[in-house]
Amino acid sequence: MRSRLPAMLCLLATAILTSCGDGDGDKTDDIQHSISVSEKTINCDGNAAEFTVSIITNHEWAAKPSDSWITITPESSAEQKATLTIKVQKNGEFDPREGQITIMAGTAREYIEVKQAGGDGVPDPNAITCPLKGYSLVWNDEFNTGSAPDLNKWTYQEAQPGWVNNELQTYVREKTPNGTKVADIKDGKLRIKCFKEDGKIYSARIYGNVRTGWTYGYIEAKIKLPKGKGTWPAFWMMPVNFTSWPHDGEMDIMEEVGANPNYVSSSLHADGHVHSNNTQVTHEMYLEGAEDDFHVYAMEWTANYIRTFVDGGEQLYYENDGGGDYNWPYHTPFYVILNLAWGGMWGGYLGVDESALPCVMEVEYVRVFQK
Repeated sequence: MRSRLPAMLCLLATAILTSCGDGDGDKTDDIQHSISVSEKTINCDGNAAEFTVSIITNHEWAAKPSDSWITITPESSAEQKATLTIKVQKNGEFDPREGQITIMAGTAREYIEVKQAGGDGVPDPNAITCPLKGYSLVWNDEFNTGSAPDLNKWTYQEAQPGWVNNELQTYVREKTPNGTKVADIKDGKLRIKCFKEDGKIYSARIYGNVRTGWTYGYIEAKIKLPKGKGTWPAFWMMPVNFTSWPHDGEMDIMEEVGANPNYVSSSLHADGHVHSNNTQVTHEMYLEGAEDDFHVYAMEWTANYIRTFVDGGEQLYYENDGGGDYNWPYHTPFYVILNLAWGGMWGGYLGVDESALPCVMEVEYVRVFQK
C-alpha cells in the first residue's frame, strides 16, 4: 500500500577495507580472522539443559544453530571475548539427535557439535511449534527478558519526518533527546510507542535480523494494534540486498490505519504490481477487536506462492507466475520490520488527531520458521 526507502544500508556492510602507505599505492595484508571456543562438543541427556561456551575472536562474530531445539544467546556480537549461552530443549523422541552451531567471524568458521541422548518420548510442552507441518523454528523473540528490544536481534531506524511516505514522526535509536524510550518491554510484550515531546512526534521502527534475513519460511507475530486517527502500524519485510523500490519487492504481512479502525490488510509490491498505478496485490478485511486484543498475523512464503493469515485464516494468496523478477522478486533474503508511523500518505489520508497520542503497538512475539 505504500513505497519505502532502503533501511540502514550501511549496516549491511560485513567488512571494512582499510589501506595505508607512503603514496605508492601499497596496501596492508588482509587480516587473518580467527575463532577459538572453549568447547567443540556438547553432550547432554534427553532433558532440557543450558551450557556456556567461551568465544575468542579478532573480529565481530555471529552464530547460528542448525536446529530449532538448540537456541543461543547472543546471536551476534562485536565483543571479541564473549560467552555464548546454549539452551537445549527436552528431547521428546526416543532416539538421540545431533545438531551443530556455526560461528562466523569475518572469513573464519568454527563449529560446536551438540549431541543429545534420547528422551522419554514425551514432547516438551514449552517447545515452540509452527501451525504448518514441516517447519522448524529458526529465529524468534518472545520479549520475556530485558527492558528494551535486544540489540543482538533488532536494529533501530533513525529518520526525520518526511523521510518516507510524508510521515510525520521522527524515528530515533532507543530514546529521544530527553531520554524517553520509543520502544520498551513490559509484562512480556514489546511496546512500540508513538508520542509527542517538545513539539515533535516520536516513534520506533525496528528491523529483525537485518544483516542476513531469511529466504522462504513461515513468519508470524502476535500483535495488538493502537487506536487513533493518524496511526499506521505495520508488520512487514524488505530485502536485505536492496537496490531500488519496487523492483526488489516488499511483503506487507499486516498493516492498518487508525482512520479505518480494525481493517487489516496484506500487500505485495513489485515492478509488476505497485500501488502507484493501482496494480498492487492486496487484500483488506475487517477484524473485530484488532485494536482491543492480540491477534496472530502470519505469512507462508515459498518459491511457488505467498499466503498471509489472520488468526489462522487465509487472507491473501499469490502464486509465482514463473516470469521472473517483474512479478516475483521474492526469492532473495528479506528481514522483518515492526513500526508505528504517524500520518503520511495513507496513515494521514483523513488527517490526524493528536488527542490519540500517546499510543502503543504491542507485540507478544515474533517467530520465523523454515523447512
